[in-house]
Amino acid sequence: MESDPGSELVDVVDDDDRVLRTVTRAEMRRDRLRHRCTFVVVRTGDGGVLVHRRSEEKDLWPGAWDLAVGGVVTAGEDWEPAARRELAEEVGIEGADLVELGRGRYRDDHVDEVARIWSTTWDGPVHHADGEVAESLVVGIAELAERLERDPFVPDSRALVWPLLRGPSG
Repeated sequence: MESDPGSELVDVVDDDDRVLRTVTRAEMRRDRLRHRCTFVVVRTGDGGVLVHRRSEEKDLWPGAWDLAVGGVVTAGEDWEPAARRELAEEVGIEGADLVELGRGRYRDDHVDEVARIWSTTWDGPVHHADGEVAESLVVGIAELAERLERDPFVPDSRALVWPLLRGPSG
């Protein structure tokens, strides 16, 4: 992991995703400022979903499970390069095709995000080089649904990504 993620610069955006100003990640978290965030669902060729447990060192929802790779878009960074960066940093996937699944907003007592969600298919190995991911595994949709009921999952990907995975009938 980065030695001081709180010093990373982040763009604060308005309701229409226009940049208002740039602040440190620490200020963005402290004041719950609206920022850009990416999510990438990693699917296997047979439909499995890569889920991962966040490191205990994360500044938000440490130790919780996540059904998408991703994170905060840094200041001046475009959406897709940010998604690719997060994919490489968190699970070591580079050069995979990304398909945009959707866009959304999420807000709770901890975050205020404008998000873009992608999917990629990957049957190769993954590795957790940057320390943000403690462990990962591939699960089917039915098992993912069970785990979402049983295990602590981060609320933003649960709200924004899970509806896209379970489909209109779920």
